[in-house]
Amino acid sequence: MGNPKAFLEIHRQEAGYRPIHDRIHDFGEVEQTQASRCMDCGVPFCHWACPLGNKAPEWNDALYKGDFELAFQLLTSTNPFPEFTGRICPALCEKACVLNRFNHEPTTNREDECAIIEMAFQEGFIQPRTDIMRNGKKVAVIGAGPAGLATANDLNHMGYQVTVFEKNEAAGGLLRYGIPNFKLNKAIIDRRLRLMEAEGIAFKYGEAVEVDDAFAKQFDAVVISTGTPTARDLKAPGRELKGVHFALELLSQQNRVLAGMEFSKEERVTAKGKDVLVIGGGDTGSDCIGTAHRQGCKSVTQIEIMPKPVEGPEDPQNPWPEWPRTLKTTSSHEEGCTRRWNINTLEFLGENGKLTGVKVQEIDWKPNPEGGRPIMVEKGKPEIIKAELVLLAMGFLKPEHPQYPDNVFVCGDAANGASLVVRAMASGRQTAQKVNDYLLKK
Repeated sequence: MGNPKAFLEIHRQEAGYRPIHDRIHDFGEVEQTQASRCMDCGVPFCHWACPLGNKAPEWNDALYKGDFELAFQLLTSTNPFPEFTGRICPALCEKACVLNRFNHEPTTNREDECAIIEMAFQEGFIQPRTDIMRNGKKVAVIGAGPAGLATANDLNHMGYQVTVFEKNEAAGGLLRYGIPNFKLNKAIIDRRLRLMEAEGIAFKYGEAVEVDDAFAKQFDAVVISTGTPTARDLKAPGRELKGVHFALELLSQQNRVLAGMEFSKEERVTAKGKDVLVIGGGDTGSDCIGTAHRQGCKSVTQIEIMPKPVEGPEDPQNPWPEWPRTLKTTSSHEEGCTRRWNINTLEFLGENGKLTGVKVQEIDWKPNPEGGRPIMVEKGKPEIIKAELVLLAMGFLKPEHPQYPDNVFVCGDAANGASLVVRAMASGRQTAQKVNDYLLKK
């Protein structure tokens, strides 16, 4: 434990965001170490809450003492890509921190791990491994999102010859094509990919692979980590109008534009000069808000069909150390957004095939006398929200898979449904171990 009194003497201090008037004009990252505040608890709930099992007390202590190399070794013993989680993870560990229960000022684990990994790159602690002993077996990984990358990374270090197949033009999955650059600069992904390639992993882009018996026979094992490609749709009247898009149509295209790709005027999905309505209250919806501002929208409204979450740090229905389902206000929300809850979408309205507005209605939720999901009931009168662009951010459907050969494994969101990047990475590491156990028995 670094400083046994630090948690009493030093308050939590987050790095904070760049000023709103500055950051909304570009796609630069908005984030700008308090390791001594970590109490090295006898029962570290942070470790329990983290899907990767990160040993936050240990690396926080090393960070406090200025031993960045030890902190780096401890951090990467459980986390293959701290540069990702250190920027975009919701930090389950921080909500489970004893200091969060004590005074709602948890240790800044996420920012600390980002500081550790960036110092590791800066100081040259991170170099391509040259001591990997190859075992002569080949593994294919289908999908280069966080789960696939974590699987490939671990299997490569175990000695397998790994080939990653990715249908898009570059690796990263939602890290690259879903998360905006103002939350995760894509140079961070490219830096990691160069390291993985230098260690012997082969990446094949623009290849959508069908995993059948013939393909599976070409490898000793195959891992499917294709995520959840099907977004949840809203089959309301007028859905076909020009101006109604899935959230990822906007987000992925904008990231491609920033990477240098060009689109015609007809192809371009843009919020410039438009009133924008985001349907869905989660992180993807928030990303749409931030992107719309940077594209020069006129206004943004976000609606959610579920009730407004409880405000404040505590959730009576999900008490510490569980994750509190409380109202979340992101940097994108702070940039300007009208937020409404208990709103049901009835119809998309338009003229000459183009969207002009959305008819919505306030609703309420009543307990179901038979148990299960509450019953939705009408509450207010229908109204129209003006909008020239609607973004559907209502989550993704869990994929269904056929029966695969015995040497095929499924991991990440492809197996479990849409979830967090940190959970996808944890699933990837677990799957790599399953593949290794399977092949060692053959």
